Amino acid sequence: MTELAFHFGAPDKLAYSCRLLRKAVGSGAKVVVVAKAETVAQLDAELWALSATEFIPHCVAGASESVVGRSPIILASHAQQAPHISDVLVNLTDTVPLGFDRFARVIEVVSTDAADRDLARQRWRQYTERGYSIARHDLNLKRGD
Repeated sequence: MTELAFHFGAPDKLAYSCRLLRKAVGSGAKVVVVAKAETVAQLDAELWALSATEFIPHCVAGASESVVGRSPIILASHAQQAPHISDVLVNLTDTVPLGFDRFARVIEVVSTDAADRDLARQRWRQYTERGYSIARHDLNLKRGD
């Protein structure tokens, strides 16, 4: 069964996602990130600018087949745009992604914004209604706030 984790309290959702993706690639995982088109473009730009001394290999869904096949991170609007990856799904959307259950792990990144937290609570309920147990990671506690 798919492992689910909610990471609550990201002050900057995209910056946190970049660090999360760096860690995932470092561990050898293949990741699909689902987000709205404008968020995909923004995350793509942030991954390129994350560090002057390292590169986090990634591509946007729809890139050439050879690039998509070699990229450990695919940025997409829908998980179905990367059917060859089933390790980790990072959800930056407001809804439960279609096909999430084919992934070994799903990570929901939730900002400090009240509306984003409310939408995350709805997704949490939808997952639990389907019988999934969820790990909660409170990023505010980790920062020592």
